[in-house]
Amino acid sequence: MAYILGIDIGTSGTKTVLFDETGKAQASSTHEYPLYTPQNGYAEQNAEDWWNAVVNSVRDVLAESEVNPAEIKGVGLSGQMHGLVMLDGDNNVIRKSIIWCDQRTANEVNELNQKVGHDKLIEITANPAITGFTAAKILWVRNNEPENYEKCRHILLPKDYIRYMLTGEFATEVSDASGMQLLDIPKRDWSDEVLQKLSIDKALLAKVHESPEITGEITSRAAGLTGLKAGTPVVGGAGDNAAAAIGTGVVEDGKAFTTIGSSGVVFAHTSNISIDKGGRVHTFCCAVPGAWHVMGVTQSAGLSLKWFRDNLCWGEMETALGMNVDPYYLLDRMASDVPISANRLFYMPYLNGERTPHLDPNARGSFVGLSTMHKKHDLIRAVMEGVSYSLRDCVEVMREMNINVSDMMACGGGGTSKLWRQMLADLYACNVKTAHNSEGPALGVAILAAVGTGLYKSVPEACKAIIKIDREQAPIQENTEKYEKVYTMYRKLYPAMKGIFAELAGLQV
Repeated sequence: MAYILGIDIGTSGTKTVLFDETGKAQASSTHEYPLYTPQNGYAEQNAEDWWNAVVNSVRDVLAESEVNPAEIKGVGLSGQMHGLVMLDGDNNVIRKSIIWCDQRTANEVNELNQKVGHDKLIEITANPAITGFTAAKILWVRNNEPENYEKCRHILLPKDYIRYMLTGEFATEVSDASGMQLLDIPKRDWSDEVLQKLSIDKALLAKVHESPEITGEITSRAAGLTGLKAGTPVVGGAGDNAAAAIGTGVVEDGKAFTTIGSSGVVFAHTSNISIDKGGRVHTFCCAVPGAWHVMGVTQSAGLSLKWFRDNLCWGEMETALGMNVDPYYLLDRMASDVPISANRLFYMPYLNGERTPHLDPNARGSFVGLSTMHKKHDLIRAVMEGVSYSLRDCVEVMREMNINVSDMMACGGGGTSKLWRQMLADLYACNVKTAHNSEGPALGVAILAAVGTGLYKSVPEACKAIIKIDREQAPIQENTEKYEKVYTMYRKLYPAMKGIFAELAGLQV
């Protein structure tokens, strides 16, 4: 039996999973690490913490599984996107990594638009300049910490720093590099034009590979630390969402997935590159060679329900503890008793601004239509519906772009809710499925490793062999017709509130 290893370097921790060649998990280990917020809006992590978590989690799965490291044919890496790791001439980390959710770069976003141009950025990098992407972080360090920028000899993404520590190679791959805003997305390589206009030396950047390509081998030093066999191949891997797509079988036209985690993501595969000139969705190179994906993001999806639970559902949380069940199970049951439209109550899920389709940092959450007839059950249903309408907004943009969205997978915490999955099926008017294996990004990059090392001929072939459907929910025609009426009204709310949100942001009292 051959084995493959998937390592997912997330924001809260690193998860390492050992799979056999059929995709069955043999052992899993997660090690957590802290997030640093030195100022409001800042978000940083220590790259060394990621490395220690990788070393310890790999050692854990080897010990738990008792698999001979020589039987592990390849390693795949997934990770949080957009983070900035800077190394000096001795390949030492210069400063903490500025990670994806950091918001300090508003001035640098303006600089990007001035030097490259808003329309030109979208034409080349397929996305508008936003604070979360890596290019703005590089400019921030140059503008605010010139001594650190002067010392910098290598710029890496989080998972690619782990690759360097495992293999000694400076390499990246197209899906994760797409989120740096330095890649020519149609050409799948660094953009000389963007780099020249930003005065960023191309030599600082790693070589770009396709996701299943072998990028290096485990060094003797890394082998001694992790227990892996020296010489084991490490493939390109993928950014977290691109890896999740592989792990759920979203590798062909028509296929898509919806994640309801803290944020919400609608991700669709496409063989033909399609770029939204309005910048409402992100177009990136995907982990299938020669293909792309389009991704819409709802900032506060599961976070909306978590906020409601934490602040307004103390009784339900105490009851759930006594019943030994998840509090979300009780919230699900409460919302199930409420009819579609939550008795004419709307929730706008913009707690922390919004990305798709509005790209408005000033947008805020709102309940609209609240009256004395409404109870807590109605508010819970309204929150779940509001998030679902926002995700439907993402699908609508994709359909405007002629992206086929007809086969939907559901994942993330919200994807475990039968009620939420039914809402999505009814609103998307297509079947919504879940995968039998829930390892997500770790499985995705393990599949890439299986392809790169010859266990399978292609990514679609591997997914057909490995990914199994667990549950499937079809749209209910009667529900779809009702939701269409409510969704039509929901779409009128943001335009009516946009000016008020802007005024609210500037309100001084």
